[in-house]
Amino acid sequence: MKLNNLALVVIVLAGTILGNGLIRGCDCKIVQFIFGDSLSDVGNNKRLSRSLAQASLPWYGIDFGNGLPNGRFTNGRTVADIIGDKTGLPRPPAFLDPSLTPEIILENGVNYASGGGGILNETGQYFIQSDSWTYNDDTFMDYLIGTLRDQLKMLHGYGARELMVFGLGPMGCIPLQRVITTTGNCREKANKLALSFNKAASKVVDELGQQLPGAKYVFGDAYDVVYDVISSPTKYGFENADSPCCSFWNIRPALTCVPASKLCKDRSKYVFWDEYHPTDSANELIANELIKKFGFTRVDQSVNNSSAPSPAPSSSVYDLPPSPSPSP
Repeated sequence: MKLNNLALVVIVLAGTILGNGLIRGCDCKIVQFIFGDSLSDVGNNKRLSRSLAQASLPWYGIDFGNGLPNGRFTNGRTVADIIGDKTGLPRPPAFLDPSLTPEIILENGVNYASGGGGILNETGQYFIQSDSWTYNDDTFMDYLIGTLRDQLKMLHGYGARELMVFGLGPMGCIPLQRVITTTGNCREKANKLALSFNKAASKVVDELGQQLPGAKYVFGDAYDVVYDVISSPTKYGFENADSPCCSFWNIRPALTCVPASKLCKDRSKYVFWDEYHPTDSANELIANELIKKFGFTRVDQSVNNSSAPSPAPSSSVYDLPPSPSPSP
């Protein structure tokens, strides 16, 4: 487990001078500004030609919109997509979308999330593996949390007042971590690191929420529910929580989903889509738990003009061939 893989999602809710809502006496529309990694990426990485983290090939996006890859590292929607949809917020487009304009940002917000991204600029570059003599677990955690604190304060300086920081899930239980063990069980060291990070990050978010003027900062912790889903999948309607739905036949780990990969028979029964990322069904469960936990309500806005495609109708998701073959 490389500590540099620690990443999280930050969602900033902001008012733009459009639509309804009332912020400081102005008629405003509430939109999202999303920072994160591949769990929230909606297409930034597919425009980074040198990035090895890509979701631009089938079968990514098979259960979303037209079924073609759209930059999301899953078969359908992200957690941020679902929370936004259910609370009446428009889906923010990718920051690197060439059609993005200031008017679109005011109308829909923007998503900066990028696969391989994280708190540090070094995230995704095997920083700790090459510099393991510089940090141990504790000192690196201090480095991460200190950087996170500075970044959240910087966002406040730019005007961010309503902000949610999503913590880490049980990273030692993703298929990639389990397949490289001799037992196939979760790697508890990785899970302990995630719990340690969540505890420290939650404290920082709470402190800044009290210290910074007008700040409403919330830490979104879904670790327990995700761990419970993985530990007791049948309780939540899943059948598989330890291997990916999309895999390169019997060759594992398969680091990404490719056209030659084999798909599971029923994507709704798998917790994980690939070696790293949850399926649409798992993301919906996580989103619903967060909505319930924090009492999110639907935003009353007169318009919702997101240009992002809607998810495919549920009836079409499982009408597709169980194990599609790549086109010649």
